[in-house]
Amino acid sequence: MGRESTERPGYEILSIVTLHKERILGGKQLTLFAENVEQQKLMAQDVAKAMKADVVQMKSGDYLVIRV
Repeated sequence: MGRESTERPGYEILSIVTLHKERILGGKQLTLFAENVEQQKLMAQDVAKAMKADVVQMKSGDYLVIRV
């Protein structure tokens, strides 16, 4: 059987780390803005470690910190 349309996803987005403010539309996640790519990567790793979560890099270059 497939997933039901009312079933909640098995993950939670805890944080997004981006270089572009215009990509943020809102939500309950922690949103962090980095000054450069290296800082962005380090911030995502630090937040994930603190929250015992995983980091996913999107094709756009933004990082999501998610808990599965």
